[in-house]
Amino acid sequence: MTKTTKRVAQTALITGASSGIGEALAACFAQDGCDLVLVARSADKLRTLAKNLTSKHGVRVRVEPADLAQPGSAEALAASLRRKKLGIDILVNNAGVLEHGAFAAMPPARHQELISLNVAGLTAMLAHFVPAMVERGRGRILNVASIAAFQPVPSLATYAATKAYVLSLTESLAEELKGTGVTVTALCPGITATNMMATAKAGNASMAQLPGFLVGDAAAVAAEGHAACMKGEVIRVPGVANQALVLASRTAPKWLLRRLYGGVGRRTIRG
Repeated sequence: MTKTTKRVAQTALITGASSGIGEALAACFAQDGCDLVLVARSADKLRTLAKNLTSKHGVRVRVEPADLAQPGSAEALAASLRRKKLGIDILVNNAGVLEHGAFAAMPPARHQELISLNVAGLTAMLAHFVPAMVERGRGRILNVASIAAFQPVPSLATYAATKAYVLSLTESLAEELKGTGVTVTALCPGITATNMMATAKAGNASMAQLPGFLVGDAAAVAAEGHAACMKGEVIRVPGVANQALVLASRTAPKWLLRRLYGGVGRRTIRG
């Protein structure tokens, strides 16, 4: 008589899980049978999502409200999970914030908010969770970047710079961690229909006029991110149009990219 080995569920921690791509990623990992730890500022939204995912997929879902832009948040989260003896097999760094507009017109505090969450918060999460993965000899990391990471984007200057950091860090770690059993993936979507993008469109008429074929679906983007993460790919760019833009940005001269994106960016600022 052959014994069947029961599959032990992996646990995926997803930041920025309360809406948009993060919420869709949570659904992807739950459908794959992963238990979840959901992190975002809104406890109420997380609890509603947790209840829905547990009911639909039968997985265990824990809610850990946190503002990862605040210093010490990642450390506190990691300590809380250690006390609960909960190991993280898959880390999804999705939490991020976008601001569209002229650099000089934004308050200094707003630039710092983007850097605090998109750069410092993400780096802190990696610093607190990667060592345990390396020690166990297994783990997967998905960092949500953007196609804005591949070229300068006037009107999204600080945001694009933070995403360039995420992409660079992902590529560096993917090489550094080869042979450890830990893989690192960057998901680089283009414009995606999320609450964050809806807010940006509401504040700028030019962005509101974007053609539909340029706006991706959050569920489709998440499905590609989940697949790439589980395959251990280093970079995944969803959508043919986005892939063409990335290819152009990696082959065209920098001066040409600055002029092209500069013209487009200035027009969106002037609205």
